[in-house]
Amino acid sequence: MEISNKSEYALLALLELASRYPSGESLQIRQMAVLQDIPNRYLEQLLATLRRGGLIKSIRGAKGGYVLARDPRKISLLEAWSCIEGVDAVAPIDKNSKTVETQIIEEIWHEARQAANSVLEKYTLQDLCERRSKQREKELMYYI
Repeated sequence: MEISNKSEYALLALLELASRYPSGESLQIRQMAVLQDIPNRYLEQLLATLRRGGLIKSIRGAKGGYVLARDPRKISLLEAWSCIEGVDAVAPIDKNSKTVETQIIEEIWHEARQAANSVLEKYTLQDLCERRSKQREKELMYYI
């Protein structure tokens, strides 16, 4: 299972917003783009999708930007991925498949999708923040 650039960039942007959630600090598009090396125009489109999906809010004004719509502990990676990719969490199995073999393949693919979804549902944006902090601590310890 591969993650698309679109989903990866969206998760990186959400990670930046999640890390600032406790302080209530908003981030502007250009700040996120620089921090995560994401093209501005592409990021604008992704943030618009995330806003329509109810995951982030935009704040107008001189100190404006984007913030998470709710606590990062309450936003699963599955919810973020589904919002960006525009897919249902579990795609239905087509029982009108032409052959038995096609049905079997679809059933296995469905099972694989369910397994992937359960992993993505288990982790939140807060988990990403915590893992990043731990990884950065390891890197600092390595250089000392």
